[in-house]
Amino acid sequence: MPSVDWHDAARHGAFDRWLAPLAAAQGWDPASLRVASADASARRYLRLEGPGGRSAVVMDAPPGLIDSRPFLAMAERIAAAGLHAPQVLAADAEQGFVLLEDLGTRPYLEALREADAAEANRLMRDAIRALVHWQQHVDAASLPAYDEAFLRRELALFPEWCVGQEFGISWSDAESARWQKLCDTLVASALAQPVVAVHRDFMPRNLMVSDPNPGILDFQDALAGPVTYDMASLLRDAFVSWDEERELDWAVRYWEAARKACLPVDEDFGEFWRQLEWMGLQRHLKVMGIFCRLKLRDGKPHYRADLPRFFAYATKVAMRYRPLGPLLALLEPMQDAKLSSGFTF
Repeated sequence: MPSVDWHDAARHGAFDRWLAPLAAAQGWDPASLRVASADASARRYLRLEGPGGRSAVVMDAPPGLIDSRPFLAMAERIAAAGLHAPQVLAADAEQGFVLLEDLGTRPYLEALREADAAEANRLMRDAIRALVHWQQHVDAASLPAYDEAFLRRELALFPEWCVGQEFGISWSDAESARWQKLCDTLVASALAQPVVAVHRDFMPRNLMVSDPNPGILDFQDALAGPVTYDMASLLRDAFVSWDEERELDWAVRYWEAARKACLPVDEDFGEFWRQLEWMGLQRHLKVMGIFCRLKLRDGKPHYRADLPRFFAYATKVAMRYRPLGPLLALLEPMQDAKLSSGFTF
């Protein structure tokens, strides 16, 4: 793990002052501090070693950029629901420092990439069980709404950052009207679904192989929203893809378990699958915009390498459903542009 680089001396000093009494009381070794991981935001995670081979993780969330209070509130809700999220060992929400239980060093993403079919199936079934439990026991009423305005703000990231900024394409009035109609279709489908607590990033990168399995991370952006959203996130991930036979197998297993748990999924699996695919398309268009923004605005170009996966997801779904077909003509110029630039899909 790389050592810790502090770009702000004042924040470094504040961190040292916060950590010192915890280290003295609990035996953590400040000299062992290393970077554990970072995410797409300004948040990062640092690992600390302690006596007896123990370790803990520090969340460094600069308060001017990240509000750590939603994370702390959701950690309480998840623990109360009986799910495996990291226990909060100490926190200073004002300064944005949180000391957390260490759920280990093996993310689902790494494990799934290395797993054979049987092991991948075991891991995904565990994730599905955890998701059903989440939807049963995490209270959606206490969460902000994943409402129409939110859905449309997310979709607007695609034309701004992917179409315009990344590919330099300007839509005609007719193309813009086609896009708005597509957005209306996707938003209406999402809002017609029953509402549950939505993690919003329930994907292999945010799940840890642990005991009990899985450990759940990155839950601070949870909202009350469409019942298919998290399953779409799990099946059609930003960083790993599956053949449709396995997608359908896991979707059926989730659907059956959800019905048994009296969750409000559609009684017809075909309609549930359509809802999931349309919900996934909304998410994928949003993420395409986010990944381009991460490259262009935030200096994180490696996210662009996963755009091909999203173009493939979007194309497949748009080809399958007549109301989504107009998206294909909007995607085509970007595919032409990537060919001329040598960008491989």
